[in-house]
Amino acid sequence: MSFVKVSSAEFVSVLASKAPVPGGGGASALVGAIGTALGNMVGSLTVGKKKYADVEAEIIALQAKATELQNELLYLVDQDAVVFEPLSKAYGIPKEDPNRESIMEAALKDACSVPMDIMRTCAKSIDVIAEFAAKGSALAISDAGVGVAFAKAALMGASLNVFINTKSMTDKAYASEIEAEADELLGKYCALADKIYESVISRLR
Repeated sequence: MSFVKVSSAEFVSVLASKAPVPGGGGASALVGAIGTALGNMVGSLTVGKKKYADVEAEIIALQAKATELQNELLYLVDQDAVVFEPLSKAYGIPKEDPNRESIMEAALKDACSVPMDIMRTCAKSIDVIAEFAAKGSALAISDAGVGVAFAKAALMGASLNVFINTKSMTDKAYASEIEAEADELLGKYCALADKIYESVISRLR
């Protein structure tokens, strides 16, 4: 089942149920895609305006990047479900099964991979939205602010899905490497998102 092809109402309904997927990772990817699209909308409202003719080429290039990131995040909504289902089944393996630990470890690493990709993609989205906020139409600046708030929320949400899996890994060196990258992304891009948001607020009040 593709969760990006169902209606918003269906997605939210399944999300609220006890079904194992979609979960926090897929929801984070969707929120990130929406945030990126809001940045892209700023671009759409800028292109063709005489006032912004000098940055039009830059905005068009940014829109191409934003569209690519939107599509990647939508892809990751479904991919998160793909990698999480084997993990949910692995938890049901009897503890006395000699293969349980190796199956669990492989499933945990797979389940971590997509939330990490969501984090990396949201970081790129925040960079792009920063440009839309700085160069795009002032009439749409609030949309850039909403977009960056969503991208930050998606980044943070995906990180929790990373950490809940690394915590259970027996390969602590691998877990530490993943956690270090996640921490670096959080530190850099939450701060940048906050800076962009505050800049937007200062232009609205």
